[in-house]
Amino acid sequence: MIEKEVLIIGAGPIGIACALECKKRALDYVVVEKGPLTNSLYQYPLNMTFFSTSEKLEIGGIPFISNQPKPNRDEALEYYRRVVTSNNLNINLYEEVIAVEKVENYFMVTSEKNRYRVKNVIVGTGFYDIPKKLDIPGEELAKVTHYFKEAHPYVLQKVIVVGASNSAVDAALEIWRKGGEVTMVVRGATIGDRVKYWVKPDIENRIKEGSIKAFFNAQLSEIKENEVIIKTSEGTATIPNDFVLALTGYRPDFDFLEKMGVRLTQDANRFPEYDEKTMETNVSGLYLAGVICGGMETHKWFIENSRVHADIIVKHISDNL
Repeated sequence: MIEKEVLIIGAGPIGIACALECKKRALDYVVVEKGPLTNSLYQYPLNMTFFSTSEKLEIGGIPFISNQPKPNRDEALEYYRRVVTSNNLNINLYEEVIAVEKVENYFMVTSEKNRYRVKNVIVGTGFYDIPKKLDIPGEELAKVTHYFKEAHPYVLQKVIVVGASNSAVDAALEIWRKGGEVTMVVRGATIGDRVKYWVKPDIENRIKEGSIKAFFNAQLSEIKENEVIIKTSEGTATIPNDFVLALTGYRPDFDFLEKMGVRLTQDANRFPEYDEKTMETNVSGLYLAGVICGGMETHKWFIENSRVHADIIVKHISDNL
């Protein structure tokens, strides 16, 4: 049994920020992460550029120097890695948390490798691990993926990209530039309003000129080995297909939160209950940090506006020890 004052679940940027604050306040803490360091960022496309400038991605007052006004994925991975290693933060990687149970005034945390007895738990698990499924026939086929890493596998292939958010637009443009034949399937009437302002005209112009095909007010209804069926406002279209990228977004692990006793709203947003002044949930000693606070509104919180959670949470914990 390992005893700690604070256990942080998730070694993303906000989890790392919480660890920095714990160290500054001399709290006995540990961060437990089921994958590699900054697992969500690692899963991002290789050529991804952030919407935010580097100073807005900084944590713990540690400068983030980028070669460009908006840093890319590799620069972010390097920055957060250096923050962790230079500050010798206590992080256990590739150790998934299985259960969190409160027993009297302590939490019993069971992971794949250890068992912990802690006074406080901070959940900073993000939302990138669970994709929103299409729930259509053929989604289980090997040619279907909910993540985009790079364009090379799709060279000279007929590719369906489902969605019109930043991830879908970036994938469609990069695959087209590398020689893939791209068709977008978009549920709404236009490309998403939150698409990066310097990218939106590019995708709209590629669609207008016919370089990238697009079905608007449409949805994929079935995926087959060599074709897909698209339901449109004008009827049903069947087109040849090699790969499907269903980039329709992701969601937090609501089951995990509920098993810990966190109350969620019963509407479609599934907002978790917490005190905005302290980030403490309805379970005393259990805190939420980062994008997980937004429920299904995964665009509400991101690094630059949730990094303050670390100071708020750790100050509250420190004041109450």
